[in-house]
Amino acid sequence: MATHPLAPDWLALPADANDLGDGLFSANTERDQYGQIQVAGVTAGELVETFGTPLYVVDEADARARAARTLGAFRSAVAARAASGARAESSADAADAPAGSADTPRVPGVTIYYAAKAFLSAEVARWMIDEGLNIDVCSGGELAVALAAGAPAARLGFHGNNKSLAEIERAVAAGIGTIVLDSLEEIERVAEAAARHGRRQGVRLRVNSGVHAHTHEFLATSHEDQKFGLPLTETAAAVGQIRSHESLDFRGLHCHIGSQIFDASGFGESAARLLVAHRELLEGGPVPELNLGGGFGIAYTTADDPQPIEQIADGIAEAVFRAAADLGIEVPNLAFEPGRSIIGPAGMTLYTVGTRKDVHVASEDGSSSVRRYLSVDGGMSDNARPSLYGADYSVRLANRVSDAPAALVRLAGKHCESGDIVVNADYLPGDAASGDIVAVPATGAYCWSLASNYNYLGRPAVVAVVDGTARVIVRGETEAELLARDAGLDAR
Repeated sequence: MATHPLAPDWLALPADANDLGDGLFSANTERDQYGQIQVAGVTAGELVETFGTPLYVVDEADARARAARTLGAFRSAVAARAASGARAESSADAADAPAGSADTPRVPGVTIYYAAKAFLSAEVARWMIDEGLNIDVCSGGELAVALAAGAPAARLGFHGNNKSLAEIERAVAAGIGTIVLDSLEEIERVAEAAARHGRRQGVRLRVNSGVHAHTHEFLATSHEDQKFGLPLTETAAAVGQIRSHESLDFRGLHCHIGSQIFDASGFGESAARLLVAHRELLEGGPVPELNLGGGFGIAYTTADDPQPIEQIADGIAEAVFRAAADLGIEVPNLAFEPGRSIIGPAGMTLYTVGTRKDVHVASEDGSSSVRRYLSVDGGMSDNARPSLYGADYSVRLANRVSDAPAALVRLAGKHCESGDIVVNADYLPGDAASGDIVAVPATGAYCWSLASNYNYLGRPAVVAVVDGTARVIVRGETEAELLARDAGLDAR
């Protein structure tokens, strides 16, 4: 059977349209003996019967494991590079060194901040803290959730290019660990708040390295036109301003080069540039750490092939140690801020198919092909990414398997927008129809976070599944709750 003429080039015709695909779903997702998708022992049918659709489902054990794996990968990579460097130095100096004088190599510290913007709830915040991660927030609301969940303020970092005075005040008063400074104005605002509270507030300075990365490609430039951070050329002056305040404790530079990055090459180039500035800053005082940001990619489709986090961590560590050695400086403590790579693959969204429609699409040669639309009971209100920037997703039948030939489908939402598409193109068994449950994998990140009430749809619930049990971790919104916010109904 040939590939469908309307299929994108990257989409291969599957040998089995029921196959879940490698790496698309969470580690504990599989089909049961009856063909239903199940997560950690709970079937899609059970989830839908109990909680309805649309429904966000998070594999708790998978999310926790990805968090722990990420921290372990970077700590192991850094420790291995430190030991390798020490062995090389020891070998070079062996002729002059007395027996037994080898020093234990210094291993730079590694801190992983979970990027809360990907998805944050009280439960997720606790999972991350339990697994040894810190949490990065970028609004007063995210800060409030993390603190309410019991996350220690000292293990939080605060991002953002326009933190309000009230947000800065709350963060400093709470004892937040670090604030990422994004402008010269913000330096003064944080310094004043810290002085009022009698604190020496830890801060980082966000800078732009001129490296832009996406998947396996990166572009290095000398300047950037974006709202975040300061150019590297302004770093010395800005850090001088920070150090002029007794109420600020300069921890180091921060840089974020992009998102959905599949390998370490862009991070390596960015680190090399940042460490040049880092060395210059050492002349004026300590610079204990370097934060290289996040952006590690995941598989949304079978065409995506991100490197394992261990391989990325090793590549970054190698680049950092090499650049530091070339510059003759000590490797600073390192920090990273992944979000998508931890929570994204752990989540999926379940929908119920409402209608099926075949549309004949004309080709330039005068022929026509059929595009099949399956419309579901959600859409751009629960997953805005395809409408916002053309993000691709995959879809699978969740309530059964079928031996019907694979058919190209487009999964559409129910909103009054022609661009309301959840999955632009994928193959499902050709008998997929009204009443079927479908699963869209890799929706743990940036789906609930970007959700809206467009067309007055309530945002779906989020359910965590672990050890055969499902529980709500974020309640879905009802029509009554939406109406309760409408002040025009109060007088009635």
